[in-house]
Amino acid sequence: DVDKDGALSPTELQNLFSVFPYFPWSSEVFNVVCTDSKGWLTLHGYLCQWTFTAYLDVHHCMEYLGYLGFTTIANQESQTAAITVTRSKMIDLEKGQTQRNVFLCKVIGPKGTGKTAFLQAFLGKNLLKNDSAGDFSDYTLNTVQINGQDKYLILNEVDVETEFLKASVASCDVACLMYDISDAKSFNYCASIYKEHYMESRIPCIFVASKADLPEQKQEHGITPEEFCYKHRLLAPYHFTCRSPEGPNTQIFSRLALAAAFPHLNEAELSTSSYWLRVTLGATAVAVLGLAVYKALAKHK
Repeated sequence: DVDKDGALSPTELQNLFSVFPYFPWSSEVFNVVCTDSKGWLTLHGYLCQWTFTAYLDVHHCMEYLGYLGFTTIANQESQTAAITVTRSKMIDLEKGQTQRNVFLCKVIGPKGTGKTAFLQAFLGKNLLKNDSAGDFSDYTLNTVQINGQDKYLILNEVDVETEFLKASVASCDVACLMYDISDAKSFNYCASIYKEHYMESRIPCIFVASKADLPEQKQEHGITPEEFCYKHRLLAPYHFTCRSPEGPNTQIFSRLALAAAFPHLNEAELSTSSYWLRVTLGATAVAVLGLAVYKALAKHK
C-alpha cells in the first residue's frame, strides 16, 4: 500500500504479485471479499482473501506464501507454520464448542431466487444500485462477530435445478435454504433438499424467504413454509430483500454464523435470548463463586 490509503490499487496489486510466475487471483476476487468505493481491495478484504485461499486450497496457499518469501520474512522453516489445523468437527460436536474461526455456509436454492444478491449483500453491496461490477463468483467471504470475536463466514451459492443434490455438495457447517416467495413452486425444492440431506444430519439449517418486497404467493407444498419449519423444529423463514430503502438487513448473516459456531444447540435456543441468558447467568455464577472462595480463603489467612 504505497500511498497508505488502506487499499490496494490495481497497480499496487500487480506489483505485489510481480514475483509470481502468474497472477494468483482472478478478477472475481473483487466480488468475493470487501472492497472500497473504487472497487479496490481493502486490508480487511485482502486478509479475507488469504483466509479464503487457505480454506479452499491450502496447497496453492502455501505455494503463494513461498513466492512471497514467507519463510525468510517470518523466519520459519516452512510455509506450514502459517497454517493452523483445527480438530475434527465431530470432536467439536461432542464437546459442544469449537476452536475454529472459519465456517462454510451453503446457500442453496433454485436458480433466480436471488442468491447472488444475497451473497453480495454480505459484502455490503447492493446489485440493484450497481455496487458490484465485473465477474461474480459462487463465493463471498466476510467476518461476523460472535461473542465479541470476529469469525470468518464463507457463503457458497449452489443452484438447484432438480430436487436432488449430491451429498458432497450439501456438506457444510450451516445450510441456508433459499426460496422465492413470489414463485409458488420455489419452496418445494428447499423442502425436498432438507428432507434428503439435512433432516437426519447434525448440520443446522435456516430457511430464507427471498424477494420479500414482492407479493407472497401460496407455495405449492402440502403445508406453508412456516408450518414446515415448526413441524421440523426449525426457525421460521427469515424474510430477506435487497429493495428496502435502508438496504439489506444483515442480521441473517449473524444468525447463520451463530448456527455454524454452535451446531449442537437447537434452533429454539438460537432464536431466543434463553441460551445467551444462561451463558450470562453461568458466567455470573462463576464470578460469584470465585468471590466467595476468595473471601473464605482470606478469612483463614
